[in-house]
Amino acid sequence: MPVRIYHNPRCSKSRHALQLLQERGLQPEIIEYLKTPPSTDELRHILTLLGMQPRALMRRTERAYSEAGLADPSLDDAALIQAMVDHPILIERPIVLARGKAALGRPPKNVLEIV
Repeated sequence: MPVRIYHNPRCSKSRHALQLLQERGLQPEIIEYLKTPPSTDELRHILTLLGMQPRALMRRTERAYSEAGLADPSLDDAALIQAMVDHPILIERPIVLARGKAALGRPPKNVLEIV
């Protein structure tokens, strides 16, 4: 499995994580997730690898979060995952996948733990 980064080039943390990977000679597959969002199954897989619940991977300060009423504690995982698929801006970034593992690049150096 190649190294893959779910990347937003407008995000400084995402750019920094990508730079750290490249400085180590890695040329990851770059997925600009705002243009090509992960599917529901891909997002479930990523959450499993991260060991996170859906809400923990959500950017709760985004307007889409409040507009969609996602703070509602009665929403189940399926609803939250679908919201991230429908509004990928809600997905925290960057996420790196490598060697059957995943890391959230907050801070960016976290991605080095799996490569």
